[in-house]
Amino acid sequence: MSSLLRRALLASLALIALTTAAGLPAQVQPRPSEIMPRAAQGLTLSVVNNGKHLFTVGERGQILASNDGLAWAQVAVPVRATLTALSFVDDEIGWAVGHDAAILKTEDGGKSWMLQNFEPEKETAFLSVVATDRNHAYAVGAFGLFYATRDGGISWAEVAAPPIREEELYFHSIVKLNDGSLFIAGETGMLGVSADGGRWQRLKSPYQGSWFGALPHGRKGALIYGLRGNVYLSDDVRGGRWRKLDLGSEASLFGGSLLDDGRAVLVGLSGAVFVVDAAGNKAEPLRSGLSYSLCGVAPVKGGLVVVGDYGIKRLDAAL
Repeated sequence: MSSLLRRALLASLALIALTTAAGLPAQVQPRPSEIMPRAAQGLTLSVVNNGKHLFTVGERGQILASNDGLAWAQVAVPVRATLTALSFVDDEIGWAVGHDAAILKTEDGGKSWMLQNFEPEKETAFLSVVATDRNHAYAVGAFGLFYATRDGGISWAEVAAPPIREEELYFHSIVKLNDGSLFIAGETGMLGVSADGGRWQRLKSPYQGSWFGALPHGRKGALIYGLRGNVYLSDDVRGGRWRKLDLGSEASLFGGSLLDDGRAVLVGLSGAVFVVDAAGNKAEPLRSGLSYSLCGVAPVKGGLVVVGDYGIKRLDAAL
């Protein structure tokens, strides 16, 4: 061992000893995600279409990009934590979130990603993110975790929101409704809404099981989906009136996306895929040929891209 390397090692050991003696936790540094040849076949938790490209996130900090949903390329990511969700403002600006309270941002359409938040000591995860413009984004997750930025991610801060955070429930989804309101869905019937991202109202839920996602519906409404095939719609989430959509299935639903014509696609347990008409009056099953759980879906020209337990799959379908 060279004298220079020996001195560096001794200095590191001395720093660890001082930190331990002071009773301070050693800081965990993020490690970059590895480029893996079979990344497209691994656990994949979310997929979005930003207008130019498709992007997915999943285990070990993997982010993949595609033009057509068939060929995928992994991009460099500065963290190895499992990533759970993405949201793009436009075809350039977007955020991804995940375990270890990780938040990443891209400013070049997903070619590169910078780490804006990383707190493994919290032992918690972000599960959903929504970007409302180039300056404002909101990330929610386990045990009531809720952060927001108002300066493009230069700083992130916790959102107080006592009406929805006091029980420390899991927030599985945050979306922007068509009237600009923010809407949260989570475990044990958690539903919340805010007009400005600061003052939150807890809503009465039509079902007390877990909601895994929500989509905008009409001007003030939402479509919510969750355990055991429960799907409900409201034309005004603040009005408290929800109607149940019968899927003819009890498959739990974990992901959803809107098509250009207003229809919704929902995916879930055992390869379940349902297409809901724009009015929310009926749902038709779509044969995926898959038997594993699907966590996310995004439209692509000529069909859909679905992601889940065993990676990414393009479904060519006449929608």
